[in-house]
Amino acid sequence: MISIEQASQEEGKQELATTMENVRREKLNRIRRCGGIPRVLDLFAGCGGLSLGFKSVGFDIEGAVEFDPLAAQSHALNFYRQSKALQALHGKPRDITKTEPEHIIAELKMSADVSSSIDVIIGGPPCQAFARVGRAKLREVADHPEAFRLDARGNLYLRYLAYVRKLQPLALLMENVPDVLNYGGHNIAHEMCEVLSEMGYICKYTLLNAAYYGVPQMRERMFLIAYAKELGADDVEFPSPTHWVELPKGYEGSRQVALKALESIFAYIYYIPSPGASKLLKPAVTAREALDDLPHITHHLEGRLKRGTRRFDQRIPYPEGVKPSRYGELMRNWPGFENHEGVSDHVIRSLPRDYAIFRRMEPGDQYPEAYQHALDLFEEKLEVLAQEGKIIQKGTPEYEKVKRQIVPPYDDSKFPNKWRKMEPDKPARTLMAHLGKDSYSHIHYDSTQARTISVREAARLQSFPDGFEFCGTMNPAFRQIGNAVPPLLARAIAKKMMEAIQGREMPEETEQWF
Repeated sequence: MISIEQASQEEGKQELATTMENVRREKLNRIRRCGGIPRVLDLFAGCGGLSLGFKSVGFDIEGAVEFDPLAAQSHALNFYRQSKALQALHGKPRDITKTEPEHIIAELKMSADVSSSIDVIIGGPPCQAFARVGRAKLREVADHPEAFRLDARGNLYLRYLAYVRKLQPLALLMENVPDVLNYGGHNIAHEMCEVLSEMGYICKYTLLNAAYYGVPQMRERMFLIAYAKELGADDVEFPSPTHWVELPKGYEGSRQVALKALESIFAYIYYIPSPGASKLLKPAVTAREALDDLPHITHHLEGRLKRGTRRFDQRIPYPEGVKPSRYGELMRNWPGFENHEGVSDHVIRSLPRDYAIFRRMEPGDQYPEAYQHALDLFEEKLEVLAQEGKIIQKGTPEYEKVKRQIVPPYDDSKFPNKWRKMEPDKPARTLMAHLGKDSYSHIHYDSTQARTISVREAARLQSFPDGFEFCGTMNPAFRQIGNAVPPLLARAIAKKMMEAIQGREMPEETEQWF
């Protein structure tokens, strides 16, 4: 027999659930009957890879929450171009652990009614320290989000749920690395689906590889989509691949490790197998197709590239007479981000010791091959010095000095993947956020340029259009790009979500899009 207090609590929960259902129905009515545009709030937004994909299919980007100052400025610069005042307002860095949903809604002047202001939430909360949170606390936060606002153990995922509870979106998207499926004994995606299901959402998650969606990069990520039951969706569908490439063994191995948790801990309740790609589809976009129409950078070979901060204050025109690929055309003509003049962020790291090594490496070579090339260059240098009458004995300080000037210090048996020369006729490997400090993972395939990739080339490989601008200097820009969701992949997902929200299929793609 339940007590009066328990009955009162249950009644209160039922009243709240009814109120939230009414809020979501009103949002749906605004879109389906009145032709309203779905409004998006991007959490953990970065510079805006997800926002760009959603904007490209017709969503309104109402606001973003991003902690990093330069990434927040980049997001504001690109999505609120019409007003310097709006850029200043939206470009403020915001700490989601200290920013309540009602505060961001009020600050950005979205709506007088907080729960009615946003239709879609997107974002990828970092998973650090989540493993100790546990499913019980995730469920409890649905009722008491404020109780965990200062809980450092899993604050960011809890904050994401707090925003969902307060804003009652019709749909939401979460993105993260595949390891969240097997993170410290937790399948984070499964646990989030459990909580969201109890909040009235239909949830599914899967793994998608960007190369299957027109992105010239083999980047694997987990995506979770949830729809409010008011949408009437029977299930969640992820976009079908449009391109095909045979992924290297390492990618398949990483996927199997991530999915192992489903076999040993969780049933396949919320997981959907990754949509299958076929050889019958268009070939994946290659690194050459992505980069070949950009200006060549060879001046570093002449000793003119010095160490120091790389700024974006010099525009380099596109080379004359070089016809871009279809992909290059898209990067120059992305609607709203057109650019036909040239690029100002085509800057690279200064790595004078290694240019000669880069030139000798073959596409696909990694650090062991690079190290052997360096040893060969060192021996050749010793021979030249000997011909000049300067014999350097092994083991002497001078011998070690010359070697340091030519040979990298890393053990080739311990760092096999530290370096990699891109293969021109395949998509690039996954771009990482630390490219600014260590860009050896993406050495340009063109030996005449003998260098690592530039900021703009990284943006191209991530499918950011040439008209998309990055605030800050080289290292912060690399970090923003490496942390982003590829906009073309985001666009494919956004198209599916728009169809579910509007209750009808969108028109077929034009030739312009991939």
